[in-house]
Amino acid sequence: MTASSSFDIGSFLPYLLNRAAEESSVEFARIYKDRFGLLRTEWRVLFHLGQHGELTATEIGQISKIHKTKVSRAVAALQKRRYLVRATSAQDRRVEFLKLTPQGARVFTELADVAKTYNAKLLAQFTAEEQTVLLKSLRILMQ
Repeated sequence: MTASSSFDIGSFLPYLLNRAAEESSVEFARIYKDRFGLLRTEWRVLFHLGQHGELTATEIGQISKIHKTKVSRAVAALQKRRYLVRATSAQDRRVEFLKLTPQGARVFTELADVAKTYNAKLLAQFTAEEQTVLLKSLRILMQ
């Protein structure tokens, strides 16, 4: 491929979305890592439990599109920090329900407040109309 190729990675939507996601999450990643020692998958699992309540690891994987081995590692790390507990299903002993502990719920609440502020800061770069179009467009792509 030469420099005269008609393909421009700078206009390739998956590339742009990935770059935008990485750039826009750097500051927030620093917060959850520095304050709580959490990795990206760990905070995402924590947030799903905080938002949805009791879930299985399989349900978290389906909702978040995180691979099951990464969910499993995140669950183990969060349990070690005492941010979540596991309860075996009475109907199927292979199934474990996960829920936040009071300590995990406090971390979720604190990080959710930070996330709301950070989200508002990101959206403030756009007009109200642009925000509506951006959010609608991203939701369409997620489907």
